[in-house]
Amino acid sequence: MSRVRLPWALLAVLVLAQICYPLTGGATRAGLTVATVVLGWLLSVAHALLTRGARVAAALVAVVTGGGFAVEAIGVATGFPFGSYDYSGELGPKLAGVPLIIPLAWTWMAWPAWLTAVRLTRALKGGPSSTGGVNRGPRLTRIALAGVGLAAWDLFLDPQMVAEGYWGWRDASPALPGLPGIPVSNYLGWLGFAVLLAVVLRPLAGPAVDRVDRRDAPMFALYLWTYASSVLAHAVFLRLPASAVWGAVGMAVAAVPLAVVLWRGRRDRTVAPDPAPRVDAPA
Repeated sequence: MSRVRLPWALLAVLVLAQICYPLTGGATRAGLTVATVVLGWLLSVAHALLTRGARVAAALVAVVTGGGFAVEAIGVATGFPFGSYDYSGELGPKLAGVPLIIPLAWTWMAWPAWLTAVRLTRALKGGPSSTGGVNRGPRLTRIALAGVGLAAWDLFLDPQMVAEGYWGWRDASPALPGLPGIPVSNYLGWLGFAVLLAVVLRPLAGPAVDRVDRRDAPMFALYLWTYASSVLAHAVFLRLPASAVWGAVGMAVAAVPLAVVLWRGRRDRTVAPDPAPRVDAPA
């Protein structure tokens, strides 16, 4: 399978697993949760490796997967920065009280959130509608968008996983209106750590992560699919209307501008075709 097709194939399997999720229950649903996270991790890491080389993929795993495990282990042990919580035994083996798939979930969405931020900062800078070349958008804007783009996903994730009994808080107050059982400190912790990941990723990964091109279409599709499918699933299938609203508003900060920028780029390319994407040498 070609480098171009592999990310799309992994994305297709991931989407299929997510479509099946609300149609199942019990152990089957827990198994699909684990499978979905593993697929998402494979998709993001494989895309980073195939499009930007070993240095970027290694940095992504070290910073996000490794960092995700570290912050979760600290959180379970101390209650900082998310609040005091515990994981159930339904998500597979644990290490230091953390299911091994949890840091994979951070990586799954951190990479498309980062690329979304790069694409949007190019647009804010007034760059061409094509997506090749080096991103020169404001660094702080990119970091903020990457952090918000990742943290807003948790407005869907935590209500869904708490409703399933996969984890829970010892003290869930104060909570957002309509989202009992999850303290506000959790979302603030997510935002702070997501921003930290964005700050650390660029120096370790190198300048290759400052660029976006047509090879990144699967990651943009993943981000927009996650947004749209989560709103639908929470509102209709999972019967979690409050998280559907909170997630729709929060993740829209990155997802809606991304959809607009991609649509404009596609429209402009019908007039002036895109140049061939730059192929970077392996790191």
